Amino acid sequence: MSSKIKEYTRQINQYIDDIKLVKQPQELYLPVDYCLSNGGKRVRPLMALLACDMFDGNISDVIGPAVGMEIFHNFTLMHDDIMDQAPLRRGKPSVYKKWNANTAILSGDVMFAMAIQHIAMCPEKHLKTILDLFNKTVIEVCEGQQFDMTFESLDKVTEEEYINMIRLKTAVLPAACLKTGAIIAGASSHEAKQLYRFGESVGIAFQIMDDWLDIFGDEESFGKKTGGDIIANKKTWLYIKAFEMADETQLRDLRNAFTNRIYNPEEKISIVKNVYLKLKLDQLALKKMEEFNKKAYGHLNKIELPEEKKKDLKTLAEKLIDRKI
Repeated sequence: MSSKIKEYTRQINQYIDDIKLVKQPQELYLPVDYCLSNGGKRVRPLMALLACDMFDGNISDVIGPAVGMEIFHNFTLMHDDIMDQAPLRRGKPSVYKKWNANTAILSGDVMFAMAIQHIAMCPEKHLKTILDLFNKTVIEVCEGQQFDMTFESLDKVTEEEYINMIRLKTAVLPAACLKTGAIIAGASSHEAKQLYRFGESVGIAFQIMDDWLDIFGDEESFGKKTGGDIIANKKTWLYIKAFEMADETQLRDLRNAFTNRIYNPEEKISIVKNVYLKLKLDQLALKKMEEFNKKAYGHLNKIELPEEKKKDLKTLAEKLIDRKI
């Protein structure tokens, strides 16, 4: 990791640490402190700072909005954990589990307001543009979450529908962070748009890689037990393609695995993984991920800046997809 990425990460963490929430009532603000201090790679605000730096912008102008995006991201995780009834977040008890659902809802609401406060710290001449972008992003993230929840009850989801869902749920936020940094630095509308498209494609590639890692990844490197998506019957890219490509025998195996409650988790994972391997989905998923990766760099290449200016952003994107950050 470059010295610039390390330094910007340090600045972001310091900025977040300096957000002191010693207000009353403590029951409202302690969960916010807990959530913001509970690790996280700070990739989204880092993208905003690197985008600003690419165009020789003033980092002090973008760090407030960048942290605002990070607060919003953590707010979505807090509310996601309520919806999923998730006991853990980043290896620690979720706010929902450590306190309760009502606390997580209310503390999350405060975080959303804090996010807007920090977004609004951008230079006044860019305020409307940045707020419009943020509001659009918030709406799209909510749309993506709803699509994801709706998919749970659908018998069939197409690949196109799935890609659009992960674009909204996962990819538009890093894309908006990049565009925010570019706008504040004074980039042209063309440059800001290409950087946004870069972020979208990287986000989609990241999620497809996440789907792949859940079943084919090394548990020690991945940081969690594999097969979780299969146990949860999640409609991942692999799941959707399997039902699309399978023959009658494979379809029967898949339907039995995903609907038959007599299988123990290990058997279920084994049956589904075997079908995925027969269909070569382990290879096809990586090919699809690489397709979006190439699309991302195609957008970045349309920005007419020296390669040296793009180096740190490329490094971050590569390490993000390779899970080395």
